[in-house]
Amino acid sequence: MKMRSIILAGIVGISLILAVGIIVKSDRTAPENKIRVAYFPNLTHAVPIIGMERGTFAQQIGNYTVIEPVLFDSGPQVIESIFAGSVDIAYVGPGPAINGFLKSEHHDVKILSGAASGGVSFIVHPNSKINSVADFNGKKIAAPQIGNTQDISLRTYLSENGLKPAEKGGSVIVLNVPNSDIYTLFAKGDIDAAWVPEPTATLLVQKLNGTRLFNEEDIWPEHRFASVLLIAREEYVNQHPQIIHKWLEANQQTIDWINSNPEQTRILFNQFLKRELGKSLSDNLIDESLSNLEITSDPVVNSIETFAKRADSLGYLGRHGYDLNGIFFDINSNSQLQEVLLH
Repeated sequence: MKMRSIILAGIVGISLILAVGIIVKSDRTAPENKIRVAYFPNLTHAVPIIGMERGTFAQQIGNYTVIEPVLFDSGPQVIESIFAGSVDIAYVGPGPAINGFLKSEHHDVKILSGAASGGVSFIVHPNSKINSVADFNGKKIAAPQIGNTQDISLRTYLSENGLKPAEKGGSVIVLNVPNSDIYTLFAKGDIDAAWVPEPTATLLVQKLNGTRLFNEEDIWPEHRFASVLLIAREEYVNQHPQIIHKWLEANQQTIDWINSNPEQTRILFNQFLKRELGKSLSDNLIDESLSNLEITSDPVVNSIETFAKRADSLGYLGRHGYDLNGIFFDINSNSQLQEVLLH
């Protein structure tokens, strides 16, 4: 199912919600009774947030395994923590997942499941005269972080339409800044548009009178693409198959519950924001954000391949090409995971 002020205090409040995530310190070792899970304090990460808030993961995992949440604000940070052995599983976008897999020494970063599709939009500033891609020349357009999923999509869109960023000799100025800074720049009128995920996209529309020129899914061939994936260290999965089996069951249960309970999802998400970041979002803002997002365990495999191809064409994957063979965890190597992974 698809569930799709400039006032200083407002900027400060919203920025706190979208600002740098709280990175919880974690031991490098992962004992038998602990699973360390990374995710972002964003609506696109509704599955881990709602699953934790409802206690679904804790109930499935049981009393003998401690769930240690680790909040981040960017995918590359998560991947580095996985490499350091301080995170076991994580919810990230396709870009970091692909990079993590290719850069890990033994390709030990694996995709276990999907968590969300879509939820990304191109928002135009009210004073910017952008009605189509034909108006992009000379404009300043922001995306969260260089090499992240939105950055890849934005730069690919420019290339497909005969445009180049200024650093490549083109006329479009691409700014890579955190979502909270994008909000501030948009509020000040220092950027013309932004390619951003929810809820930042809807914040720019509802709070700053931005125009949603298009949802990113609208320019995908099948109108679907993975925006959040569940990944893990293969070593952890092999060592703790029962824990992973239970986590995946809870992951699917949470997805089903969110899709059936949008209002309760909004309440729990705001409960999370209030506790962790000290702020909440309006009901209308969350409802509109959710309407642009599909919560699903489908990793939309073809979109992973497309993201890799695009990242490679942009020079993000090195000089020697790429091979995604093995990026998805081989369920045949672990019979205990087969049933839930094939749900």
